[in-house]
Parts: sequence; structure tokens; C-alpha cells
Amino acid sequence: MSLPANLSYTEEHEWIEDRGEIVRIGITEHAASALGDIVFVQLPDTGDKIESGQACGELESTKSVSDLFAPVTGEVVTINESAVDDPAVVNSDPYGEGWLIEVRVSETGATLTAQQYADLINE
Repeated sequence: MSLPANLSYTEEHEWIEDRGEIVRIGITEHAASALGDIVFVQLPDTGDKIESGQACGELESTKSVSDLFAPVTGEVVTINESAVDDPAVVNSDPYGEGWLIEVRVSETGATLTAQQYADLINE
């Protein structure tokens, strides 16, 4: 399973890519695999305020529905329309084309390094 070292992770299985003032957020390969085939993605709207630790969207798979938790507090500046239009991209490329939202951050929640996240999912 892939865990890019340049990303930060959360205990709720989201990843964060720091792009300066903006961060890109998605779900981990581990989460995408556990969910199974993702068939529907609901994301916040551009301009919405999200709060670290709070649900800000949903991912629906053939197995279940799972909340997307905000790993940061801030304003949504971009949503990945490609992932909304073709949710399967979240399974096939969770760290690339399957990203979900970009946020202008005012506060970052608790994050894990790739190694800490690997330890968490291997417990």
C-alpha cells in the first residue's frame, strides 16, 4: 500500500498535501480500499467554511457510506469535479487524480507522518 512521505495523514484516513496557503485533501489508499468501489462523492461547495474534525462530505460505496472529515479549518477554494463526476477515480488514484478538495487553511488539526499512519493502520 502506498503512503507518500510528502503528505500528512489523519486518524480518520484523510491525507493533506501542503501547497503553502492552500492544502489539497483526499482519502488514503487504505480508506479507499476498505470502502470498496466508491459510487458517489458529496463534497462541500466552494466558499464553504469547514472545521477540523467535523464531517464535511460523504463517500458512498457499494458497501457503505462514510463521512469525509475535515483535517483542517478553513475555506473550501476548489472541489475536484472529476471525482464527483467519476467517483471511481478515488479508488484508482487516491493520491493523484482522486483528490477531493482544496482549502485555504486558518488552522490545522492533528496530523500524522506517513510512518505514524502506517503504524496506525497496521495495529
